[in-house]
Amino acid sequence: MSTIVWIDGRLLKSNEAALSPLSRGFALGDGVFETIDLRHSEPFAVTRHLNRMQESLTRIGLMDLDPGVVLSGIRAVVQAGEGKLTRIRVTVAAGPGPLGIERVPGRPNIVVSGSDTALVRTCDAVRVPWRRNEYSPLVGIKSISWGEQVLIHEYAMEHGANEAFLANTQGHLCEGTGTNIFIERNGEIVTPPLASGCLPGIARALALEWGAAEGIPIRAADVGELTYEVLDEVFEGKASAAVTSVTRGVQLVVSLDGGMTVPGPLLAQLRDAYELQADREQDPKPSR
Repeated sequence: MSTIVWIDGRLLKSNEAALSPLSRGFALGDGVFETIDLRHSEPFAVTRHLNRMQESLTRIGLMDLDPGVVLSGIRAVVQAGEGKLTRIRVTVAAGPGPLGIERVPGRPNIVVSGSDTALVRTCDAVRVPWRRNEYSPLVGIKSISWGEQVLIHEYAMEHGANEAFLANTQGHLCEGTGTNIFIERNGEIVTPPLASGCLPGIARALALEWGAAEGIPIRAADVGELTYEVLDEVFEGKASAAVTSVTRGVQLVVSLDGGMTVPGPLLAQLRDAYELQADREQDPKPSR
């Protein structure tokens, strides 16, 4: 795997020192990030990603984002990748500061990295014993404080899966470690509401918009409508599941807890509609 890195205005070698060891992003995980899919060597849905990043930065009180600066970094990395990259990661993190938790004025670091990471082609999922805290101050923010997701993903890998499904503290279906969840049951597709504590995924929003435009019965569930036990229906073949993310698109869940699942025809239709529209519309503008 090759990686190209752009930090604060210049391209660097991936092993070249560039950030201070006193960076709050490194020391405290004080920052946010976005992972952007490259389609035909162009960043997909970049406007939506940068809008979400600005919302996250506003919520954590870090900085106002200059989209022009980030876009220049993305262009530099994509050009240096010579068509071989598959994804871009944009990270904005608090810069160097004294040891301790208090913030001090300073210029955050902006890092754009690109890699040729292989895409995950199937979703094998597992349920985990931990729960997402929908009352966390970081809920809905793509924070670089990703220790929880790392441990949960490791649990999934140890159990023969590549994604893990979580409930929230109320026992409602929430999300995966890096995906949103869609369930097909009773002739429609439903996904947990944002009130469940799930991330407002870019692909989640596009799937809802494009699916509805195609006449597919799809909606966000009411609060409490999807309990974690709905996954029992998926495991037993009475319902079907899919995950969404910008790198996976709409991806059918092929196994849950080691058992093969039943593919949902509506979810397959949604997958195809998503791929077709994503190829047509490289930067779908946010809906009003």
